[in-house]
This record gives sequence, structure tokens and C-alpha cells, in this order.
Amino acid sequence: MDAVILVGGLGTRLRPLTCNRPKPLLPLANRPFIERVLLSLRDQGVRRAILAVQYLGEQFRAALGDGERLGIAVQIADEPEPRGTAGAVRHLAHTLRGTTVVLNGDSLHDLDLRAMIQSHRARAALATIALTPVADPSAFGLVETDAAGRVRRFVEKPRPDQITTNLINAGTYILEPAALELIPPDSYQMFERDLFPELLRRAAPVYGFPSDAYFTDIGRPAAYLQVHHDLLLGRTRFTPPGREIMPGVWAEGDVAIHPTALLGGPIVLGRGVRIGPHARLVGPTVVGAGCVLAENAVVERAVLWAGCRLAAGASVLDAVLGANCQIGERTSVEQGAVLGDGCIIGDDNHLSRGVKLWPGVTLGDEAIRF
Repeated sequence: MDAVILVGGLGTRLRPLTCNRPKPLLPLANRPFIERVLLSLRDQGVRRAILAVQYLGEQFRAALGDGERLGIAVQIADEPEPRGTAGAVRHLAHTLRGTTVVLNGDSLHDLDLRAMIQSHRARAALATIALTPVADPSAFGLVETDAAGRVRRFVEKPRPDQITTNLINAGTYILEPAALELIPPDSYQMFERDLFPELLRRAAPVYGFPSDAYFTDIGRPAAYLQVHHDLLLGRTRFTPPGREIMPGVWAEGDVAIHPTALLGGPIVLGRGVRIGPHARLVGPTVVGAGCVLAENAVVERAVLWAGCRLAAGASVLDAVLGANCQIGERTSVEQGAVLGDGCIIGDDNHLSRGVKLWPGVTLGDEAIRF
């Protein structure tokens, strides 16, 4: 079976993290996010994944190649112009082989895809939509089904009196070729606004597949940080990379940890990490390859990408650092702050309350207290 992964977005809501890389290639516990998606597809019987790409396609090729390393065939398909979610898949229809899985490249879930495919085939559906429950459905598009699971209607951002279900579209579909043929070729089409309503107008068999499995997306920095917490705290299926070198601490390759450093997991350390005297790490935390934490540095509930350096007494709490950031002595980065790649922050600064710095920003000593 084939899968199409929609990875064409610019990831604007995740900037500055996506200024230099597409959202599906952001590291998730030190591995590209898209790798987790591909491995999940492989393990559930998908043999080939086609990535519909618009932004920085060459990075996908460099990171994934032909997929041999991951055990699943990978094809990168460049979109010359935006076509929408359904239009992008329609553009690839001539290369697809029968029933096809379609999913968003920025969603993370533990969906039982095999069971969804089985349900799709048992009902002779043209389209099956994965559905997930939410506590407050008012901000989402609801998918209303009958007792047999057949989709009756879609309700976009309902008023309180319109809420008849808490199930929303989870962005994963099983589609038959006959459904794709209804999408006008070379046009901008969306699944939720165009194809699915058209299928309902034609009384075609469209079914929902409700699942209470873990589901989220990484569309914003806060969500990106939260996904790491969920992974390390066991809220979704996850096997930490590397080996467990002490209770709750996993390391990929060799790391150097000073005997006086304090580590309280869950923590993932990349290859070549160095942790100095009296440094303190508290999980859930991920530290990328080659990071250096000097004496008395503190990292709590944070994500550091590869190559970051924290000087003596620096702290990163509930924040994200892009690759190769340098944090000066006694500087604190906390409360949802996000730094793009290569930021250099001098001594005695304080960055907090969701502040964002674009890649390459340099701040001198005592430059900001926010």
C-alpha cells in the first residue's frame, strides 16, 4: 500500500524554528520528526511513502534519500505550485497503486492504521476519515456520523447549539482511486472543504474511524515542546534512542558527565554531549548532539538542538534552543522562549514569556531582561 504525506507547508507558526528547515524535519528527541511518521507507516504495512513537498525539498532528499535506511521506499514529489491538500494528492494519482493512505506531515499519533484499513475495506468505503475526540470542539471542524459510522455532515467551528459530537478530523484518510478521480486535476482543492462535501452530495460511502489514541500536531512552539514532554513521559508510544546509562537517562553514543552533575530523568542525550561540574538536568529534557553544558548550568523541561553551548551558571527552563546557540554566563532562557539557530546571547540576560529570537541574533551582556 502507498501513503502520501503532505509536507508542503511553510511552518510559519513554528518560526523561528522553521526558518532554516521544514517543519517535518524538526528534530523530535534528536531524530527528524518525519522519520517517526515513516517508521510508523512501515510497521503498519505501508511499503512506499510519497512526500508532497513545496518548501526546501532538497533537505528532505538529503535527510531521507530513497528510504532504504528506514526500510520503507520514499519518493519526494515537488509541487510546482500550491494545490491544497486534496489537489496535491490528485496531482500524484497517476503514481498511486490502489487504496492509499493520506496523512499530514506535522501530526503525531498512535493510530491503529491496520484496523482503520480493515474497517475501510469491510464497509466498502470510498473514503475513511480518522476521527479524534477533543475536550472543546468549538474551535474545530466537527465530523458528525450516524450509528453505523457513516459521515452525515461536517460542521466548521460550530456554535454551542451546533455541537452534536466531540469528534474532529484527525488529518489521516484512507482513499480509493474513485474518490481521487472526483478532484478536478490541476486545481486548488481541500479535502475538508471540497472533496469530502462533494462525496456526501453524491451519497458516496464516507465513514469515520473514531480513535482515542494519542494525537497532536507540532504546529506551534508550545506544542513542539509539549510533544517532547509527552514522548518522554510515556503518553505516546516511544522508545528512547541509545542506551540507558542511568535510571531515566538515555545516551546516543559517548557522552561525558562530570561526577558532580545531577541528572533526573527522563532525559535523552545526543552523541558527544558534555556536562560540567554541578550542572543540573531535569526531565523531560532532550539535549542534542555535541552540546556542552558548563559548570552550574541548568536545563529543565527543555529541548536543545545539536551544538548548543551553555556557559557557567546559564539556565534553560521550559524553552527551546535551535542548533548551535550560545548562552552566556548567568543568562536564563525560560517560560516558553524560543531561539532560532545560531543565536549568541551574552552574559546576565533574561529571556522569558515566550520571547522569540530569529536565527543568528546576537545580544551583548546585560542587553535584555524580558
